[in-house]
Amino acid sequence: MAQKRTRTPGTPSTGPFPIDTGTASFDPVPGAPGSFVLTVNGVPSSPYSAADPRRLDFEYMRWAVAGIDTALPGSTLRALHVGGAACALPRRIAADRPGSRQTVVEIDAALVTWVRAHLELPRSPAVAVRAADGAAEIAAFRDDSLDLLVRDAFAGDATPAALQSPEWFSSVARVLRAEGLYASNVADRAGRSALREELRALTGHFAHVCALSGGRLAGRPGGNVMVFASHRPLDPRELTRRARAEGCAVPVAHSRTELLSACGLPL
Repeated sequence: MAQKRTRTPGTPSTGPFPIDTGTASFDPVPGAPGSFVLTVNGVPSSPYSAADPRRLDFEYMRWAVAGIDTALPGSTLRALHVGGAACALPRRIAADRPGSRQTVVEIDAALVTWVRAHLELPRSPAVAVRAADGAAEIAAFRDDSLDLLVRDAFAGDATPAALQSPEWFSSVARVLRAEGLYASNVADRAGRSALREELRALTGHFAHVCALSGGRLAGRPGGNVMVFASHRPLDPRELTRRARAEGCAVPVAHSRTELLSACGLPL
């Protein structure tokens, strides 16, 4: 018979547990007391630091912070996160920018219930977590109502098709304010197919697109790429500087021209 786990205040419950889409596991990081990783259906999905909400052990999330701070410096934010997991990035934003209002949409209701029960999250409206389909939920947001929209949602290791559709990108452009920022985590593979489709869609709606990755795109077998889109210019040099300040080892910022060229799209 499995031993029942109990939770003491401030100590998350660890180990595997069932969720609506399969199985998740919340496990301590060896050699890093108080740090954990939430794994969903075999894919590491979110870091979590019990004591320090500013700590982000996943590098692509630190790239996201660099992009947000470059495009939206020094202000509170109205943000939507599609894909929640352990809410690492929303916790960081809440710590950096008190007074921000963030909505986190996670499709797995059982996972949302577990996260609410076991992890320390800022209270709503600082961080409001909903169990819903992000592709449908975005319709509830008014035009020009968001400063930031983050897409970090996966089915396994791929972005769901509904979050890459023409309707999705039209909705993104509709809900973002003129100075707003879209940030998407693209899990790319050799051949740049996922990145190519992301760029093809974004360049139809936004004047400025750039990205951060852990290396050059040419010749790579794949890996995460954090893509940013805005109606305002995005400075690759400033992106690199801020990523390095976040402790990213070898961040490479890619301009719109470099991205399109690497993906074989018209410049």
